[in-house]
Amino acid sequence: MRRPTAIRLYLYLFSLAFHGFIGWRLVVPLEFSLALQIGLWSLLLASAWLVPAALIGQRFPHPRWQPVIAWSGFLCMGLVSTLFVLTLLRDALLIGLWLAQWISGFDPDFATIRQSTALTVWAASVLISIAGFWNARRTPAIREVKVPIADLPEGLQGFTIAQISDIHVGPTIKRDYLQGIVDSVNRIGADMVALTGDLVDGRVKWLRDQVAPLQELRSRHGTFFVTGNHEYYSNAHEWIAHLQQLGLRVLLNEHVVLQHENDALVVAGVADFSAHHFDEEHRSDPKAAVADAPDHASTRILLAHQPRSIFAALEADFQLQLSGHTHGGQFLPWNWFVPLQQPFTAGLHWHEKQWIYISRGTGYWGPPKRFGAPAEITRLVLVKA
Repeated sequence: MRRPTAIRLYLYLFSLAFHGFIGWRLVVPLEFSLALQIGLWSLLLASAWLVPAALIGQRFPHPRWQPVIAWSGFLCMGLVSTLFVLTLLRDALLIGLWLAQWISGFDPDFATIRQSTALTVWAASVLISIAGFWNARRTPAIREVKVPIADLPEGLQGFTIAQISDIHVGPTIKRDYLQGIVDSVNRIGADMVALTGDLVDGRVKWLRDQVAPLQELRSRHGTFFVTGNHEYYSNAHEWIAHLQQLGLRVLLNEHVVLQHENDALVVAGVADFSAHHFDEEHRSDPKAAVADAPDHASTRILLAHQPRSIFAALEADFQLQLSGHTHGGQFLPWNWFVPLQQPFTAGLHWHEKQWIYISRGTGYWGPPKRFGAPAEITRLVLVKA
């Protein structure tokens, strides 16, 4: 059996077992309605096929069915993720009641409790998914953040950066969604635009028209882009060339010096933290990114997709790092896992001798769902500390 075929088989089997567990815990107790049980089992069986089909189709799209499968599969993924989390919480509650019964001797009506809590989990999951869908699909709000910089030159006081990140143009995010983002960014009137990776999920030949609005981005000094891990899943070299054609400046372990008023600002960018797994020449290197930067430009900003680049950045004397990647967790349960890989999840943080700002992302990956982690377009303003 070829390796890709085996991986797909394991993915479908895991999905079937995962959905089967949810059905066992949330459908079996609903004995009062056979029709409801049949309907929910049918939904779970369809979801067990659609979720892996959407994940596979994301990389190997079929022209006709890919949009339908993507939308259906990712919507199901969002729903069952919440169902799973609430199922575990429900089971914890039932175990607590059983222990209370064993210890104190009181006798709750477990049949009624199992039914009512199962219905509650289904209802809550649907409502959370609806709210999450609305949050994900609306144009993100503009979030303003002031970053205090020690010894900031007078000419850079109030320097404004519009940061967008993790848009993930692809299966469910298309041109109209991106156009809304571009229009909002242009209304900021920023001094520069920073796009900190994971712009796309798909090849240039599939998404060329969908990313066209990027060439309309306007700012005083232009738009600067660094690669994220998803660019490397989608042939980063093609995307780098295409984005340069659209007028974006791609920073691959290099920097530019911006002359602003009577002062200078170094804007550096590194390839994604994991880029060397795809191309050794793209190995992320903050030190190389500022090699030969002029001494008179003492204010240095690093664009790096993943927050964990900060550990290498500390050795290169940056004042601020702008990152994304985490989506702020996007929705439960994923925000529980971000700290296992990244030092920070979202927002502005001081680490040793440097600021880092992590965007919650301007789009979303996979499920069109955001709950507790709103998408954002960030307006960062440099101010004197």
